[in-house]
Amino acid sequence: MKDKKLYLVSLGCTKNLVDSEVMLGKLKDYNLIDKPNLADIIIVNTCGFINSAKEESINTILTLAQNRKEKSILVVSGCLSERYKEELKELLPEVDIFTGVGEYEKIDKIIERREGRFFSDSIYLADDRSPRVITGSNRHAYIKIAEGCNQNCSFCAIPNFKGRLFSRTIDSIEREVKALVKRGFFEFTFISQDSSSFGRDLGLKSGLIDLIERIEKIDGVIVARILYLYPTTTTFELIDKIAESKIFQTYYDMPIQHVSDKMLKVMKRGFGKQKTIELLERMKSKENSFIRSSIIVGHPQESDRDFREVCKFLEEFQFNRVNIFEYSNEEDTQAFLMPQIDEEIISDRVAILEEVVEETTLKSLKEMVGREYNSILEGVSDEHEYLYSARPFIFAKDIDGDILINDTSDLELKVGDIYRVEVTELVGDRLVGRLRERLQYRNINISI
Repeated sequence: MKDKKLYLVSLGCTKNLVDSEVMLGKLKDYNLIDKPNLADIIIVNTCGFINSAKEESINTILTLAQNRKEKSILVVSGCLSERYKEELKELLPEVDIFTGVGEYEKIDKIIERREGRFFSDSIYLADDRSPRVITGSNRHAYIKIAEGCNQNCSFCAIPNFKGRLFSRTIDSIEREVKALVKRGFFEFTFISQDSSSFGRDLGLKSGLIDLIERIEKIDGVIVARILYLYPTTTTFELIDKIAESKIFQTYYDMPIQHVSDKMLKVMKRGFGKQKTIELLERMKSKENSFIRSSIIVGHPQESDRDFREVCKFLEEFQFNRVNIFEYSNEEDTQAFLMPQIDEEIISDRVAILEEVVEETTLKSLKEMVGREYNSILEGVSDEHEYLYSARPFIFAKDIDGDILINDTSDLELKVGDIYRVEVTELVGDRLVGRLRERLQYRNINISI
């Protein structure tokens, strides 16, 4: 089928990306191209989490439908398709095939049908046997460890279309990582909706700790990190285990969403302010820790006082990174029928918090100047063709930024290899540095 051309766009989160990579694996006999107007098959793997993501998905579908070539097949898959399976068939008659979140490994058979709706009662979770074409790197891979979520947050619709927590076995994850190491991958980011709950559905009391211990024993894994911890399932023991690991970065990604006791209760987050801060302080006490979080602004019942409280906390705690999300009123959530806050008020609050986060992020970046970091050479930078991009181990791929390299010290350059990088300055919000040494994988001090 190499004469057949495939164009695929994956929207939303990295968990969605893994599912897209599985579809690419099932369609590996197609010629993957970057020009949709020439494609015989167009796939949009959608996101349906919040309003902005839904709008992006719809706009992408409509744009591709308008510019597709005659007799091509337009496929819409993923979360938006699953969540609005009845509405979309009327809204988007341009689409030939709709499929949801349970049919990724059947995409080749589905495309052979050329049109129709294909939905499963089960939720798909890739494992070590799943075909997969990893994109974006030949050194880094995302590893999805679970699907679904057992939490009951008032603002979140994910459990409605992703289901309850469904974890892979540690053996399956180990086999996948080992197979990727044999192919040259050495950096792994472990992901799910609620990673700190991993294994609870399998009867594991401390599943994520067990997983860390297993991954640490795999020869060839140089860098690892975990994304998406949930406060009520994150323990001091887990925080300590991550900090003590020589493989896993002291990287804590825990969305707290708010800090007001009242709002945490309204949002049904499980923990109040005190316990949330205790977890964060434990993380902050670890040497070279990096803490990322997120805040939802404008959730129903958020008062000016609640908002000022979260502003003050962000200013004082000084996260390394924070994502600010404008509350999205989702119809199949508990918060949907609550009295809503005026959109203009929400926008004003978002702007205020974004200024706070800009300052705390800049402070975090300034603290890196003058220090050296083991980093992965990512290639030519997005800033200028004469600058290279290097990403410190402590930065998660795609979300935390990079270091612009303006001095290579005449070292041999190989994209994907590891270098010792000295950060020399901060220009605006971009770190600039120079390569000091090219490192051999087996002789790396992982902790730095």
